[in-house]
Amino acid sequence: MTRTDPFLPAVDRAAFAVALADRLRLRGVPVGLTATRDFVAALAASPPVTRTALYWAARVTLVRDQPHLARFDEVFDTVFGEAVPAVDPHARRVGRTGSSPRGDGTRTTPPGAPGDPVEGSGLPWVTLPPVVSAATHDDAYALTVPERLPTDVAGAVGTPFEQLGEREAELLGRWLERTLGRWPTRRSRRYAVRPGGHRVAIRETVARARRTGWEPVRLVRTGPVDRPRRVVVLCDVSRSMQAQAVAYLHLMRALTLTARAEVFAFGTSLTRLTTVLAHRSAETAFEEAAERVVDRFGGTRIASCLETLLASHHGGTLRGAVVLIASDGWDGDPPERLAAAMARLGRRAHTVVWLNPRAGAPGFAPRTTTMAAALPHVDLLLPADTFAALLRVPGEIAHLAGRGAERSGSGAKGRGSV
Repeated sequence: MTRTDPFLPAVDRAAFAVALADRLRLRGVPVGLTATRDFVAALAASPPVTRTALYWAARVTLVRDQPHLARFDEVFDTVFGEAVPAVDPHARRVGRTGSSPRGDGTRTTPPGAPGDPVEGSGLPWVTLPPVVSAATHDDAYALTVPERLPTDVAGAVGTPFEQLGEREAELLGRWLERTLGRWPTRRSRRYAVRPGGHRVAIRETVARARRTGWEPVRLVRTGPVDRPRRVVVLCDVSRSMQAQAVAYLHLMRALTLTARAEVFAFGTSLTRLTTVLAHRSAETAFEEAAERVVDRFGGTRIASCLETLLASHHGGTLRGAVVLIASDGWDGDPPERLAAAMARLGRRAHTVVWLNPRAGAPGFAPRTTTMAAALPHVDLLLPADTFAALLRVPGEIAHLAGRGAERSGSGAKGRGSV
């Protein structure tokens, strides 16, 4: 056999090691949890390609005393005497007949023998795929694998927000918290020991020289520490965004918990929700957010809310931050006022990203006057009509930051101070 033809293909190493250790303990060989863990590590580090290699991997890790070698050899010969590892003893999932799932009649142990796989004490040679429906055999194929259906979460990822139920939104919100990608980083003023650093750490180098007679044989170098960029989220909670409000609240809460983001909701006024959405319970957080936002599902005044944020003491959080604006672009303020507020925001922030749920529609174009006025001051316009689209946002922002955050649109401008 070669490395490409393993002795135990597709084996579940943990279950295999536990089952073999259990058989050894039944025969009087003391096998502890540490020895079982060592056996699993040995199988992972060097998968056995022959029966001899498997024997020595098990003997070295599971047997600690010489008097137990005879019993170990007896158990090993009983299990691997015929060396037919292509049978799955967990075939009892499809019945308790004791026959092979391949239909060739091959068995690892005689029927009725101690440790019969049918009785649940055999060794799991092969891990079968999870069965989600009854498998039907076809004459054209020797074995038909059941269809593997997606989970509830995976099936709802691409569903539009307005078609999601309360349970699906909750599941996807938890999934969003676990799978949210990392955000762009910035260079801080702090330095830390780093092998490829460009600065020599004098104190650490002198301390290490004490071991070599005060001769600095090896220099200790330091480099700057990168920190995640600050994230500020502004979410539209007007009537036109009612279908997307719950999903965007899940995004805001995930960013609050993972990236320590500053989050705000706006309609006709601006409301800070950072401390509310940081609650451990998502249900409690959303209930308190609903009580705090008094103007939800009403009108929209984006320009006024941006001016309020820029003039408040929270406006300092925008400096050098990644700003996410989640809105469909409908605004009751004049476009000129929105353009002026977006210009100030763009000069203060590092990256401005606009999440528009309408942008995912085929043939979308920002034809409204407010979106046309804001677009020259936006780095990136992204669709955000599904959770799958939201999960692509961190990667798009990281890619944009790597390219130097070039401005999109004809009104591209340079950076300045406000």
